[in-house]
Amino acid sequence: MDTKRLSYFVKIIDKGSLTRAADALNIAQPALSQHLISLEAHFKQQLVVRSRHGVTMTEAGKALYRHAQIVLKQMDLMSSDVSEAAKVLSGSVSVGLAPYSTTSTLSLSLLKEIKRQYPEIMLHVNDNFGSVFSELVMNGRMDLALIYDPGMMRGVNFQQVAVEELFLISRRSAALPSDVKEAVPLTSLENVPLLLPSRIHLLRSLVDTAFETSHVVPKIVAEIDSMETLGAAISEGIGSTILPWSAASRMTDFKQLILRPIKDPAIEATISVCVSDNIPLSEPAMAVHDVLFRLVRELIASNQWPGVRPPQ
Repeated sequence: MDTKRLSYFVKIIDKGSLTRAADALNIAQPALSQHLISLEAHFKQQLVVRSRHGVTMTEAGKALYRHAQIVLKQMDLMSSDVSEAAKVLSGSVSVGLAPYSTTSTLSLSLLKEIKRQYPEIMLHVNDNFGSVFSELVMNGRMDLALIYDPGMMRGVNFQQVAVEELFLISRRSAALPSDVKEAVPLTSLENVPLLLPSRIHLLRSLVDTAFETSHVVPKIVAEIDSMETLGAAISEGIGSTILPWSAASRMTDFKQLILRPIKDPAIEATISVCVSDNIPLSEPAMAVHDVLFRLVRELIASNQWPGVRPPQ
């Protein structure tokens, strides 16, 4: 198997047509078409369906595309590791940090520590909504991610590092008990207007499951995937939310908010480092992985964020 043909196949899929892929690769379209035919002959499978609009992957094509990305990523890592073996650690490392979590507060600390210890590593940090970090890690497009643990998932491995408690977050004028230490039974929130992350977020799944277990139908008035908008909406009295303490601490009017633990049941989320099962971490990525683990341990030990503890 020629890895060049795999790279050509990936480019065809990424560009959506043979014509655009040939232009990008600066080769003749008939030659590129012949490489595709050779791949299909090798696997004895049709890999794409051609039309005047471009190409569409078959199921076999989807499987090859997924594995080709892993193989090509591994080839790049091999070349990089061999070239850099005798040099100072350098290269690009991409890290995802779950939004709305304590982990997203580590962005600046991670950047500073990597710059101090490994100035030749180019760190790419993503702590925004809109991407499923576990899928990016699985496909080799992200080296590692610190995210809420969704449980067993094929293609990736989760290493638990912390457990984070969720709180009811409201503005002080909200018609709720004012004692910040007073735990709020989940059943008492049935008529409280709630502003929650959208359903693609694991935190939302945990909240929904807790309400369902308690046989309570929550009053959800809006779904918000922006920290700035969420904080402003709470400040305006539109509703309350259920998130970790760290999420509230990043809101502009944090001092005007009241955070209450939730009980019966408490809602907790496990934070894990997500790495690929198929693609070993490069030396630079392993260095970033180790720094990230240390920063999490230091964060827990400092008691900086209420409701965060080590996993059992």
